[in-house]
Amino acid sequence: MFRLQGSKTLAVDLTGDAVRAKNGSMVAYDGRMSFKKMSGGGEGIRGMVTRRLTGEQLTVMEVSGQGTCYFADRASEINLVALHGDTLYVEASNLLATDAGLRTGTTFTGLRGGASGNGLFTTTVEGTGQAAIMSDGTAVLLRVSPRYPLMVDPGAYIAHQGRLQQSFQAGVNFRTLMGEGSGEAFQIRFEGEGLVYVQPSERNTVGGDV
Repeated sequence: MFRLQGSKTLAVDLTGDAVRAKNGSMVAYDGRMSFKKMSGGGEGIRGMVTRRLTGEQLTVMEVSGQGTCYFADRASEINLVALHGDTLYVEASNLLATDAGLRTGTTFTGLRGGASGNGLFTTTVEGTGQAAIMSDGTAVLLRVSPRYPLMVDPGAYIAHQGRLQQSFQAGVNFRTLMGEGSGEAFQIRFEGEGLVYVQPSERNTVGGDV
């Protein structure tokens, strides 16, 4: 079971099951645990090839046993996401932990300038269970409906889930609209029905104005 200790530490209670978490994110544990280092961001041969091509890779550890593990990463805020047979799309750098039974992979998200360390692919988490995602500051959960598409700055995007179509609009950004000059010359547009997680700060991005 995933639960928060404050807003910046994830506690996972294990009763013979397992959790996968970002390597180096464990800060404490009690009980009897075993540890295994493994690759994330895609499973099987296809996942290995995709990771090599895109760099959308996670180095994760699998912890199993009896007791409680505590995870944190650079004092980032943590958000719990419940999956019920659906898919979570999340930037690799923002994924902290998942139930071991959830499947991870990568998916092509279209042409974009790309946040630093992220390519044209996004990590996927599928199945039924819990995931923990991180944000720089308290994340905002925004709902998208068919009547109201959502525009998001790519440096602030964390994750999304639901029946959403994602596209990229080049040549305009929030800074340009406000007359503040350079920055990401594109926005991410979400249409359909679902939820988008946005952080109140921006990752450094590459590409700049086109």
